[in-house]
Amino acid sequence: MAKLFIVPTPIGNLEDLTHRAARVLEEVDIILAEDTRTSARLLAHYSITTPMRSHHMHNEHKTVKKWADEISSGKNIALITDAGTPAISDPGFLLVRECVENQIEVDCLPGATAFVPALVNSGLPCDRFTFEGFLPQKKGRQTRLKALATESKTMIFYESPYRIVKSLQQFGEYMGLDRRVSVSREISKKFEETIRGTLAEVIAHFTEKEPKGEFVIVLEGHR
Repeated sequence: MAKLFIVPTPIGNLEDLTHRAARVLEEVDIILAEDTRTSARLLAHYSITTPMRSHHMHNEHKTVKKWADEISSGKNIALITDAGTPAISDPGFLLVRECVENQIEVDCLPGATAFVPALVNSGLPCDRFTFEGFLPQKKGRQTRLKALATESKTMIFYESPYRIVKSLQQFGEYMGLDRRVSVSREISKKFEETIRGTLAEVIAHFTEKEPKGEFVIVLEGHR
């Protein structure tokens, strides 16, 4: 019986694709990719020639039924995103839900997710944590920050280089500048870096040094 495979892809270093993931991508009938141009580099590196189709946040609402029907008709489909595990702050949830609701088997392979190495590397408690992904950019942002101010568990956020300083400043405003934080960027890449300290110290660092790359923020919980 055909199924949907959720396949994590490297978050930076192409060598981080697992042997099983490479085999699945080679054996399925179709690969759904967030950006076919980005994924083409990965597939070429592993000499995988499986046909790709586009599946991203702008079209997934309209196409999930189509792809679920394709699987029901006997085609094995793999879903990948530009980096990391699909559905974690990336497209994927809607297709998985459609498959589950239609009794289509879903097989999620273990693999790369940016927040795990950032959390473990932070030096902050990782026995209990909450993953928040990207904060709302406008509507609901202040409400979320107020609610998180008293969160006791370690918190994890994703952020872009354009908003990293603003987000850190707002954490300081709502939670206090003495709150400990660890900020990782370019995980698994050549210029990987983790900056740890209080919010005041890390804000000063990125105010002086232009932020570059994709960021994972690991923030201490309320004590």
